[in-house]
Amino acid sequence: MIEEFLTQGVRDVEEALRKAAAAEVTPRFRQLAEGDVVEKSGPHDMVTVADRRAEEQLTVDLAALLPGSVVVGEEAVHADPSTYEAIRGEAPVWIVDPVDGTRQFVQGDPGFCMLVALAVGGEVLASWTYAPALDQLAVAVRGKGAWLDGQPLVSGAPEPGQDLEVATSHPDFTTEEQKRALLGLRADGVRPRPCGSAGLEYLAVAKGELDAVAFSWELAWDHAAGLLLVAEAGGASMTLTGEPFRIGGGNALPFTAARDAATARRVVDLLSSGA
Repeated sequence: MIEEFLTQGVRDVEEALRKAAAAEVTPRFRQLAEGDVVEKSGPHDMVTVADRRAEEQLTVDLAALLPGSVVVGEEAVHADPSTYEAIRGEAPVWIVDPVDGTRQFVQGDPGFCMLVALAVGGEVLASWTYAPALDQLAVAVRGKGAWLDGQPLVSGAPEPGQDLEVATSHPDFTTEEQKRALLGLRADGVRPRPCGSAGLEYLAVAKGELDAVAFSWELAWDHAAGLLLVAEAGGASMTLTGEPFRIGGGNALPFTAARDAATARRVVDLLSSGA
């Protein structure tokens, strides 16, 4: 059933994303009313009415596309953390971030996206990254490649001798130990900077426009789609122990996703030197 869906259903997910964006996200971009934005755990962790309603619509539409599948969405997990366990189960699971980069969305910055990944048994099989304000859609299917607006994505390798540009976690989402590890990136030949929307940073890596990311949190809705996109474009992910990132959790953090395996190893070595 899954293989058949990955052959025939990819465009149905694209349409579900565009439908949710057109109904719930785009009309509210730069049009949020008073009361449409709420802080969850702090000023860098917000939710809007667009997040909630887009996730509700995607939950209905995605579950209908694949009988027996379940949906794990950021806002649903915030309401009931036990629903996150479905990621570790055997049923096909849709992992949804209805608006990734909510801070950018609230500020009227077009640098936000909508993320969907399809996983089974902790393995991501397909992913969709849709940036409605930028009119960009990236798709990846395990073993079959990655595309941006229908064109193949190839991450390539950084130019020899050039500084590495690395997008890193915001300090609000790091422990003291992780902060020390990230300080390892303040080295000659590296240009660390704060990350924006995680989904769009992964897309930049897959496009070869950003050399790597270094993140200190592991919530699957932020990473599942982008990690597959980078991998299928030729990149690699690696945790502090040298293992690929696992969406089910239990990773040694921070971790990196990079344009190629050599760059991933270099970033991890730098992170280890700071830890």
